[in-house]
Amino acid sequence: MKCRMHKGFRVSEIGIGTYSLSGVYGRKNIEEYKRMLNCAYELGVNFFDTADTYGSAEQILGAAVKPYRDDIYIATKVGIRGGAKPDLSGEYVRRACEKSLERLQMDYVDLYQVHFDDPNIPVEETVGALEHLMIEGKIRSYGIGHLPMNRLETYCRVGNIFSVSMELSAVTRKSREQLLPLCRRCGVGVIAFSVTGRGLLTGRFQKEKGFEDGDIRNNDPLFQREYFESGLRIAEKFGELGRNYEKISVQVAIAWVLSHPEVICALTGPSTIAHLEDNVGGSGWQISSKDLEELEIFFKREDEWLEREQKISINQILLTPLPQNSSQAFTDLIYAIETALSIGLTSEKEILPIFQELWGLRKTLDEDAAQKLPSIQLQLRKLVHLC
Repeated sequence: MKCRMHKGFRVSEIGIGTYSLSGVYGRKNIEEYKRMLNCAYELGVNFFDTADTYGSAEQILGAAVKPYRDDIYIATKVGIRGGAKPDLSGEYVRRACEKSLERLQMDYVDLYQVHFDDPNIPVEETVGALEHLMIEGKIRSYGIGHLPMNRLETYCRVGNIFSVSMELSAVTRKSREQLLPLCRRCGVGVIAFSVTGRGLLTGRFQKEKGFEDGDIRNNDPLFQREYFESGLRIAEKFGELGRNYEKISVQVAIAWVLSHPEVICALTGPSTIAHLEDNVGGSGWQISSKDLEELEIFFKREDEWLEREQKISINQILLTPLPQNSSQAFTDLIYAIETALSIGLTSEKEILPIFQELWGLRKTLDEDAAQKLPSIQLQLRKLVHLC
């Protein structure tokens, strides 16, 4: 396994993220998952990422890696109290760290990350708590992620930030526009997550996705409409390119993320040894500069097609009657919100309350919830700048 140096840490190019243990991608075989973690260590992976909101992930990870704890880096996160309310107060950050250490059965974590923003708490207070935890030896470094751009800049100015966690894949390339330049400017490393587009770039999907009930990808815009069509084309392109390197699509997808020099680790989320071995094959080789340039031309064409078609879809979702199937109507509205945000047809501040109202209905899409969806559609129609 190839590693990258950053601020005294020698981090494996491939890391393991444990988000799937929260159940968002369906049920996992825990014993098989533990075997995968051990195999990852044997293959040279030394970076394991978790969070206090990922169900029992901290407990499972901590127990599994105990025999080789001193050989690896453990990262976890803070910022959501009780799984719902943001809280980055100094008192909560210190208390949450103690609880994470208990669940992990560890004396310290190598990287403690701000998971989500708490706009009610000054950055200075949160950074002060993180610095105090470093002095106490409970954390070795701290990082940030999922924050508005202005807050990211403040953290980088006020604190000694090790890394920024950001979604980066060939099907989600927006972070390259602002976040990568910020990290480059501030000397902050990037920990990339969802590097395979939540599995879309594995080449395993066709038109029929077939996710089990409870899998978050059933409502994920990346697996709907134009996003999904474009993602399938990118996966096919990676498969074609991979044949020149004797690699498979997912390995090209990971190598593409690692081609960005700011990235110190590409987090993958395998739950089986077979998927782990595929992912590890994304490290240790490079896509040629010529092929990278050709991919940029290909991406530009995809982006132009996407924006054109997505505007048509947003208009259709917001201006015509919603499907009678409330689940499909819910998914369409989620698609309209996230797509409108991504192409600049609305602002996050304006639309966040409506998104929260809509998201709150996801577990009870019954007749009562279905009656609320047209009202949400009307609210969106007023906020999204339709073409």
